[in-house]
Amino acid sequence: MLLVLGSVLLGARVVSAADATVPVWAVAADLAAGSELTAADLVSVDVRLDDAADAYVSAGTHPEGRTLGRAVQAGELLPRSALEQPDDLVHLALPVQSGYVPPALRRGQLVDVYAIADPAAGAAAAAGGASDESAVTLVVSRAPVQETSGRSEGVLSSTTTTVQVVVAVAADSAPDVLAAVGGRPLVVVLHESVDEGPAG
Repeated sequence: MLLVLGSVLLGARVVSAADATVPVWAVAADLAAGSELTAADLVSVDVRLDDAADAYVSAGTHPEGRTLGRAVQAGELLPRSALEQPDDLVHLALPVQSGYVPPALRRGQLVDVYAIADPAAGAAAAAGGASDESAVTLVVSRAPVQETSGRSEGVLSSTTTTVQVVVAVAADSAPDVLAAVGGRPLVVVLHESVDEGPAG
């Protein structure tokens, strides 16, 4: 009888150890380095990590508002190392005509932003016989998108509607970005992968 009881207790202990999972945060979508975490980015999952548990962010904590120091992939457990503070970043809101914004653009993706010649200025230059040699200028490279707003959907949407695209850039480069834009129309180019480093 004691032997049977001991076997039952040992079996229960093994099952309990096998079920020793801990709740940690995973990410819901691909996010580039420099992205600021929101509640919508986080999904609580129960996993067995054993001694590795301390390497990941517990679901009992609130990392919202923290900035990612490296890219993370959809479904990846959120490592503590990814929350190491990157270079000083600021959020810069850029007005872009919706026709120049990729339809699938969302927060967490990496983009380049180009300033192009103003059509009105181009027409005036053509009339005067002058040419603009700097018709296209790269003003932001590999910047993580923090937010988009103002995009309309459906048949009534217009390619001339202004969409606000908020990107994270190095604080000391923000004045140069604004100077490079110079009031010209902007074009957003989407990178296929978020694994290309934070905004420079």
